[in-house]
Amino acid sequence: MSEYSTFDGVQVSADLVEFINARVLPGLPVQAETFWSGFARLFTELTPENRDLLAVRDDLQQKIDTWHRENPGKPASGGAYTEFLKEIGYLKPEPGQFSIGTGNVDPELATTAGPQLVVPVLNARFLLNAANARWGSLYDGLYGTDALEEPAPNAGAYDPARGAKVIAKAKAFLDDAVPLANMSHGEATGYAIVGGALVPDLKDPSALAGYTGSAANPDSILLKHNGLHIELMLDRGHYVGKDDPAGLADVTMESALTTIVDLEDSVAAVDAEDKIQAYANWLGLMKGDLQETFEKNGKPLTRRLASDRNYSAANGDGFTLPGRSVLLVRNVGHLMTTPAVRLADGSEAPEGILDGIITSLIAMHDLGGNGDFRNSKAGSVYIVKPKMHGPDEVAFANKLFDRVEDLLGLDRHTVKIGVMDEERRTSANLAGCIEAVRDRIVFINTGFLDRTGDEIHTSMQAGAMIRKADIKGSTWIDAYEKRNVSIGLACGMSGRAQIGKGMWAAPDRMGDMLDQKIGHPMTGANTAWVPSPTAATLHALHYHQVDVFARQKEIANDATVSLDRLLDIPLAEGRNWTPEEIRDELDNNAQGILGYVVRWVDQGIGCSKVPDIHDIGLMEDRATLRISSQHIANWLMHGVCTQDEVDAALKRMAAKVDAQNAGDGAYQAMSGDPASSLAYQAARALIVEGDVQPSGYTEPLLHAFRGKVKSAG
Repeated sequence: MSEYSTFDGVQVSADLVEFINARVLPGLPVQAETFWSGFARLFTELTPENRDLLAVRDDLQQKIDTWHRENPGKPASGGAYTEFLKEIGYLKPEPGQFSIGTGNVDPELATTAGPQLVVPVLNARFLLNAANARWGSLYDGLYGTDALEEPAPNAGAYDPARGAKVIAKAKAFLDDAVPLANMSHGEATGYAIVGGALVPDLKDPSALAGYTGSAANPDSILLKHNGLHIELMLDRGHYVGKDDPAGLADVTMESALTTIVDLEDSVAAVDAEDKIQAYANWLGLMKGDLQETFEKNGKPLTRRLASDRNYSAANGDGFTLPGRSVLLVRNVGHLMTTPAVRLADGSEAPEGILDGIITSLIAMHDLGGNGDFRNSKAGSVYIVKPKMHGPDEVAFANKLFDRVEDLLGLDRHTVKIGVMDEERRTSANLAGCIEAVRDRIVFINTGFLDRTGDEIHTSMQAGAMIRKADIKGSTWIDAYEKRNVSIGLACGMSGRAQIGKGMWAAPDRMGDMLDQKIGHPMTGANTAWVPSPTAATLHALHYHQVDVFARQKEIANDATVSLDRLLDIPLAEGRNWTPEEIRDELDNNAQGILGYVVRWVDQGIGCSKVPDIHDIGLMEDRATLRISSQHIANWLMHGVCTQDEVDAALKRMAAKVDAQNAGDGAYQAMSGDPASSLAYQAARALIVEGDVQPSGYTEPLLHAFRGKVKSAG
């Protein structure tokens, strides 16, 4: 049983109090007594409204369920269905034309386009890798992956033939992005700065940003295109540079401009112990002293945050570029509660309120310049807020951040908000959601998987959904992705905030990513998510191919896709699947559910590369789990499959997942005795109880089963 300290009736984990008092408050202009009194008052004042908003979710869902039972099948476009959603308050009146007023935004979010990483806060090594992914080697990204349209190489000695292909592809990129005036980069025999200009001449002399070393014999040449830097690393003694006519040893790309440090979907944090570890890692990032020691090639290696990078301008003056991504922190949403804080009645307190207070408090170390580095030179705290349903819930987040600023003595709108457009009621009321935080919004981002999970759950009673893979081609998806950009531009976000797109989930398929993910900047989105530093470096190529801000101007006046298309439910019409197709669908979903849940429940791993049914590694988090569990729950409800068929699929796939994890010494097999495996039981509960879980979210059940595992030691 945890011990608690009590402040004005609010009980706080004694370990959390000690962490805040001993490690967070020192060096901040916040007194402990004032902080804890205001902390308790904030929970007392805001928890009732938080609960009321969740009750509205439940009430709206019940009304929608009833409507679909009384009006089965696919609603006609517009008409009675849309009017019904307006009558119950699901659809809000559109706000008048407005432009956001957010100020003090770092250029990485406002005026530059580039990749964005998302990284789980509980893994310090991953955190450091992600924060340091501001710069990455293009040669390494091409050489070590399938980006050359051939398999990635096995570990071993350097392959000169493969290296030659890498160099050719990299120099072709340079010829496109920063071409020379009279030759290709492949023909260059050296680079130098002469009279403030690059020799050989650049086609666009303004592309020269600087250099390192001496002007006559530089160590590197820094170029700039579409707002992103490219550094030519020159070293004739290097094993690659020695054979290159110009001595080019590598091409370093400015890659992950921003990184989201995630306390939500990619972590398993179920109690005060987990939350303290999460906050401690965030503190290490904000103070700049986070480090992690691990073994690599049999030797200990300590990783730290990268220093800033120093250059000389063409005229010889010195300047510095950031060595790290600008960090945002994703709090949890409004739904979950935490035993780290208990209210006067003994109930668990809203976890989102706790995250808002503590992550902002910790970020004050950055605002005050208490560490070796600065995250936000503009003096802002960037919080991404997920899983909000509609403008009223977004307005509540705005109120929360107002109260946090007052508690901590911060200027109004110091705390910025990123709104995840991943719930149906939010995307249907997106302009209203943006308007609710018009003076602090810095980010909107589509989340296909959570949005699909909510699409299924909202319309659960309407009928059987099409197969999961087919949903990607449905009408509402196209409308969702286009409306997000169109509405963001209409609200004045270009040049002031990020308009983002979702994750590339296959980290081992970089060739496919290079072919497909250029679609994200082409939509006018000035950022998109990637799963690794290597993927960030390769995705950066797309932002040189596409001038995103020019693209935004091209599409700014395009008509917004109709709301009717967004509300088009992906119901199966005809339902003529064969038994084999139904079995395949169940197996695919069940394998994905089990493969993710077993690591979450048994080992507390909230995000990892999980082999799919075809043994292809995919980055999985709770969003992927939500769609798979909701899809089977939907098919069960509408008789596409039986409970016996679902149980048979789970047992088949438990054996497969066990085999896929045979090399993991910490893994606990499920298939031998499913009844005794809490992970297996959690996976089954997510399906069987999927129709009654709030909004189809997986967190309540995952937290409950993970808590049982932790309690059992």
